[in-house]
Amino acid sequence: MTDLVRVENLTKHFPVKTGFFQRAKQFVYAVDDISFSIREGETFGLAGESGCGKSTVARLIARLIIPTAGAIKFMGKDIVNIPDAEFKTSRRHIQLIFQDPFASLNPRRSVRQIVTQPFIIHENPSRKDTESKAIQLLESVGLCPPELFLDRHPHELSGGQKQRVVIGRAIALRPKLVLADEPVSALDMSVRTQILNLMRGLQERYMLTTLFISHDLAVLRSMANKIAIMYLGKLVEMGSVDQIFSNPMHPYTRALLSATPIPNPRLAKRRSRIILRGDVPSPINPPKGCRFHTRCPFARDDCKQEPAPILVDHDHEHLVACLYTEYVKRQLGNG
Repeated sequence: MTDLVRVENLTKHFPVKTGFFQRAKQFVYAVDDISFSIREGETFGLAGESGCGKSTVARLIARLIIPTAGAIKFMGKDIVNIPDAEFKTSRRHIQLIFQDPFASLNPRRSVRQIVTQPFIIHENPSRKDTESKAIQLLESVGLCPPELFLDRHPHELSGGQKQRVVIGRAIALRPKLVLADEPVSALDMSVRTQILNLMRGLQERYMLTTLFISHDLAVLRSMANKIAIMYLGKLVEMGSVDQIFSNPMHPYTRALLSATPIPNPRLAKRRSRIILRGDVPSPINPPKGCRFHTRCPFARDDCKQEPAPILVDHDHEHLVACLYTEYVKRQLGNG
C-alpha cells in the first residue's frame, strides 16, 4: 500500500496575547514537530488525553488552520502552501466527522439540505439527481426509510441519528480520507457500537482511509490498524495495534492502557494500574527536556534536561520517543 497522507515535522503554535494592547509574546505549543504517514485503506488511530493536540492535527490536515511549520502531503502533493482555488480539488477528498453532532449540524437546515450540500458545491447535479443521491446516502447510513428523515431538522433527531447524518455528509462525495474526531464520545454507550459498526462497514464498502481520533484505546483497538500516542503536542509512541497493546514501550502508553476497562474481571484483577501523579503541564510553558518527565515514574536527571528523541524504531516500525526505552521496559516487565 502507498501513503495517502504524509505529515512531516508538523508544527502549530497559537499566539497568546497577554494584554489588550500587547502583541503576542507567548504561544500555545499545540502540535510540535510530529511526523507520521497513513497508507491507503488504513485506519490510523491517534490517542491521548484531552488537550494533547489530537483535534488540532485533524484541523491542520483538513487545512481549516494553517501550520506554523512542516508539510502535509496528500496524494503526493504538499497542500500547506497551495492557493485556495487549487486546494478546492483536494477538498472533496478530505472530509470530517466532528465530535459533537449537536453542534456540527445547522439547526435551520433540513436533513435533505445538509446531505445534498456537498453535491451542490462540487457537482451541481439536477434536482432529480440530488433527490436520488440523498435517498441513497441516508439508506447507506441506516436512516430507513429515508423519506421519513429527509424533511426533518436536527432537533427532531436523536443523538445517534444526528451522527448518522454527519457521517452521511462526510462520505457523500466518496472521499479518499475521512478525519473522524472523537466520533462516538458524545453518544450514549448503547449507540456507540452501532455507529462504530456503521463506520467499519462504510470503510470496507468504499475503501476509505481514516484518521480516527479518540481518547479511548478500547475503541481504537477495534477500529484501527496502527495507533500513535500523543502527549502535550508530541508523539511518544507509534506502532501496529498488536504492538501497542501487547508490547507498549513508553510509560505514558502503559498508563493509558492500564486505565482501559477489561470486560473479564479475572484479567482486570491481574493487571496493575499505573497512576500518573500531577496534572498535564501547560502547553504555553511545556517542561524543559522530555515533556513527560514531570509525571514519569522512571524519569532520570537527563530526562529533565534533554528533550526526548524523535520517534526511534525499536522493532519493525514500533517507534518510541524515550531516552531510556530499554530501562523502562525492564522496569515494567512484559505485562
